[in-house]
Amino acid sequence: MGSVWSLKEAEQRCAAWRAAGKRIVFTNGHFDLLHLGHVDYLQRARALGDALVVGLNSDASTRLLKGPARPIVPEQERAAVLAALACVDGVVIFDAPTAEELVRRLRPDIYVKGGDWSPDQGRWPPEARVVLEYGGQVHFLPYLPDHSTSRLIQTILERYGRGTE
Repeated sequence: MGSVWSLKEAEQRCAAWRAAGKRIVFTNGHFDLLHLGHVDYLQRARALGDALVVGLNSDASTRLLKGPARPIVPEQERAAVLAALACVDGVVIFDAPTAEELVRRLRPDIYVKGGDWSPDQGRWPPEARVVLEYGGQVHFLPYLPDHSTSRLIQTILERYGRGTE
């Protein structure tokens, strides 16, 4: 089970892991309304290395990127839930629209993103460029079909949005 870290704590942990010869995996996202798709993705990301660090978009960053109705779950709660997963070693909350600076500072060996960012789909995450500049690897993991926060929100609205139970 992991912890929620400041950037300085995350830098120290990553430096210690690197010195011990461990492979550091990093991913980032909003992780609002944690669901099976998230857990599966994080477990597969962790399996690529020895430690998994998750960059978590702050509430402000999430609102900027997803709109004023998001996130549903506040950043400290999202961070605590992520850190409670056995596959997650640490969580760092960041305010920027992208995790480029976080990646630059932590220098993970492997950067992981979900299949919606695949170059095959014409989407290349900005953090990937940073990782490739220092010689790291970038992996894209496919999502579980029909498992997304947007789909979960839609299901909730369909079932309960009109006051039905």
